[in-house]
Amino acid sequence: MDLQLLAAVAEADCREAFARIDAVAAKNTEKVLDAFREERVALADFTATTGYGYDDVGRDKLDRIYARTFGAEAALVRLHFFNGTHTIATALYGILRPGDTLLSAVDAPYDTLADVISGRDGEGSLAEWGVSYAEQAFLPDFEEYIAALSKTVGELCPKAVIIQRSRGYSQRRTLTVAEIGRICATVKAASPDTVTIVDNCYGEFCETVEPCALGADLMCGSLIKNPGGGMAPAGGYIAGKEKYVRLCAARLSVPGIGAEVGANPAGYRDLYQGFFMAPHITAQAVKTAVFAARLYELMGFDSAPAYDTPRSDIIQTITFGAPEPLIAFCRGIQEGSPVDSFAAPEPWAMPGYADPVIMAAGAFVQGASIELSADGPIRAPYTVYMQGGLTYEAGKIGILSAAKYIADKK
Repeated sequence: MDLQLLAAVAEADCREAFARIDAVAAKNTEKVLDAFREERVALADFTATTGYGYDDVGRDKLDRIYARTFGAEAALVRLHFFNGTHTIATALYGILRPGDTLLSAVDAPYDTLADVISGRDGEGSLAEWGVSYAEQAFLPDFEEYIAALSKTVGELCPKAVIIQRSRGYSQRRTLTVAEIGRICATVKAASPDTVTIVDNCYGEFCETVEPCALGADLMCGSLIKNPGGGMAPAGGYIAGKEKYVRLCAARLSVPGIGAEVGANPAGYRDLYQGFFMAPHITAQAVKTAVFAARLYELMGFDSAPAYDTPRSDIIQTITFGAPEPLIAFCRGIQEGSPVDSFAAPEPWAMPGYADPVIMAAGAFVQGASIELSADGPIRAPYTVYMQGGLTYEAGKIGILSAAKYIADKK
């Protein structure tokens, strides 16, 4: 197998898709730049703060920039969020109260939310807190699914509905922002007081509009994914309607103080610059995914989405049908990484996951999914979930490294 020849063919086939991706990045960059100029960002906004963090101008301005860019009334952007799961959980605990019902609108949410929802005895899950839970199955026919969702919401009248944009460790497709808007409208028509919460992880800047602009009450994401632009060292964000963001802030800190505290002794430059770079960096990651899709299709593997399909997140799946090539792929990605390239990933029982999981991530920021990484549960049909790539050029090298690793292990 001549991998260089296959790569040249794949890259040529991807030119039209790459042009679409660049157009999205240009539009999103304009939106971010407009927000920076409207908020009059200055060098003083990057200054570190200590103690309680009262009157932190840089923190509060960054919140407003996120809100402006995402079409939201308010935002909460904090390093104090540990990861995407913590950010989403903060939103859920901020909105839900004992006796309420939470509905997952699109099958089960990502594995790590299972303990948040049902949990283990004595750890303070939503179930222990007296919150009921239900799921709506996602159907292949979107109109049939919308009808079923409307019926379910009308019967349950849940306090909150969570909508996961990306697929997680499932085989369903990623939702487009337009589809999320339709889901939110369906929920509100059946139960006007239900709060719609979008898990927006992996999706930011893949389209030119975000869920809040099309009716979502709240959306949540991680700063070490798309919106951090590869520069944010940690953190997450919640954006949406001001009254709901305020409830989430009270959960993150305490009632009565909310978003008014939270110092950042490291300063804010990385967060500002990362968000400014995020549309371009996200485009690099999407290009890496598109190239991988086409290359592995040419190699005979099932890839989803297909290389010529418009994207709504940065995740690319490749299904191998056996554990050995999945493991080889992850080891090849690791070998093609700038950090810890010498490490050999192994499947292990990660906390929060039902099956052993293998993860490859040679990243500058630990676990940063906007950097080229790959992971997957060791279970049939043995699908790897690849994401990230700070530059297309480096991403392409990593993808070819994984392909060579698979070829060499045959």
